[in-house]
Amino acid sequence: MRRFRRALLPLAVLCLVAAGGEEERAPPDVREVRIGYFGPSDPAHAVGGDMWRAARMAVEEANARGGFRGKPFRLVSHWSKDPWGTGIARVVRMAYTDRVWAILGGIDGPSTHLAEQVVAKARLVLISPGSTDRSVNLAHVPWMFSCLPGDPILAGALAAEISARVGKEPFILVSTDDHDAHLFATELMKCFTGRRMVPRHHFVCRKAARDVNDLVTQIVHSKPAAVVMVAGASDSVRLVTSIRGKGYAGILFGGPSLGRRHFLRIAGAAAEGVVFPLLYSPRRTSSKFVGTFEHRFGCAPDYAAAHTYDAVRLLVEAIREAGLDRTRIRDAVRKLSPWTGVTGTVQWDALGGNVRPVSLATIRDGRVVPLAR
Repeated sequence: MRRFRRALLPLAVLCLVAAGGEEERAPPDVREVRIGYFGPSDPAHAVGGDMWRAARMAVEEANARGGFRGKPFRLVSHWSKDPWGTGIARVVRMAYTDRVWAILGGIDGPSTHLAEQVVAKARLVLISPGSTDRSVNLAHVPWMFSCLPGDPILAGALAAEISARVGKEPFILVSTDDHDAHLFATELMKCFTGRRMVPRHHFVCRKAARDVNDLVTQIVHSKPAAVVMVAGASDSVRLVTSIRGKGYAGILFGGPSLGRRHFLRIAGAAAEGVVFPLLYSPRRTSSKFVGTFEHRFGCAPDYAAAHTYDAVRLLVEAIREAGLDRTRIRDAVRKLSPWTGVTGTVQWDALGGNVRPVSLATIRDGRVVPLAR
């Protein structure tokens, strides 16, 4: 299995980062408050498009309420299809050339790890709305915050439901070999061990594998009581549609990516009834956000969009309380906890992870709904 590899920062980048650890204060002629955004700024991007839309919407709302002491907030976006290649230089550019006051990002575990390396030296707040990778916070970087509950919390909730539904019946675990799926599958296996559960098989397939026919045939012919899938949204689409297409009628469980709009849109009817961790459920208090998002973009926000919206709002509130001082902004982000947004409560633990408990969800009529008990 391929393992996640930390890339070494190029020497020139290391020198620039090492030179910039001092406290940053607002220059007297500041005309706008820049917030870095490490993610795609293309609304059509399959993974990051809705997150960018939500971030822009939150900034526009903040500016409509006066910005920061009359000065507008502005998102400064940088991204790369190869985050560990050119992406690292773009994060450095945000920190030292664009002179942002904080960074939002990344859109997943690997891109968040990358940005974390820079902010640790730059003394710059990083709030991730898209990573459940607990190891990001275990690096003990006091500038790092994760809005999503971590993999141990999600895996614990999912394992409990699998145990309750499957009991002693055989089940199969299938995961892809990418960083986020590997870590979530590892946490899930720990939870299975704690419950004295062992999957009949654990199949690992390559990320973005186009042909999963042989794997799916083997899964279906095993006649398990349940299949547990741990993969990103696109890979989950291929697995779910293939498994259901071969006539499997048992229970399908999955990771949090099954709550992404990209998965719902493409998987269609095959997604009905899947069970996965619930990271966002619209509530009465979030009706304005949902209504505005749907009116502007013609679709409902998923959990990644909602957490991005909250991350921007939380950061704006911290900047308004702290002023333009990087250290004070970091302190304000921490002191605001517990903070309530459209996604629920954001409550940091000592390492900057959100410890909010999660329940489970399923899909009914093409929409994510809480799992009925």
